Amino acid sequence: MRNQPDPAAVGTLLRHVLELLDGDVAKVYEEQGLAEYRPRFSPAVRALVAEGPLSVRDLAATIGVTHSAASQTAAQMARAGLVTHAPDPLDARRRLVGLTPKARALLPRIEAEWEATKAAMAELDAELSMPLGELLTEVAQAVGRRPFRERVESARTTT
Repeated sequence: MRNQPDPAAVGTLLRHVLELLDGDVAKVYEEQGLAEYRPRFSPAVRALVAEGPLSVRDLAATIGVTHSAASQTAAQMARAGLVTHAPDPLDARRRLVGLTPKARALLPRIEAEWEATKAAMAELDAELSMPLGELLTEVAQAVGRRPFRERVESARTTT
């Protein structure tokens, strides 16, 4: 049996689960000839398909990540030839992230893998006491109501 992270080390456990899930999805993409495509690109690609070109700030807000995370993802996608960064015609200070023709050509294959991943996640969710996405959403909402830092500080002062 493989070593498992200590259940009390929640951060380590979350990273471990993410590595297991994203690692296997990345392997599927590679096997399907999409070696340059990463699982972390999917939310950005979905947003750009739905909304068209977006600033990094708007992309971050749309997919629910920090500006820094969206900027890093967009830079990785640009290196893979999947997005361009072009001046915003309405505001020369901003740059818009948009899908390249290469990304658009790959969309049918990427979308097929999204559907397969969604079906695999539904199968996994059926084995769990509650769907993983729902649990993680619940955790994010709880931490949004009261940041974890406050919880740690409170625990330190009461012990």
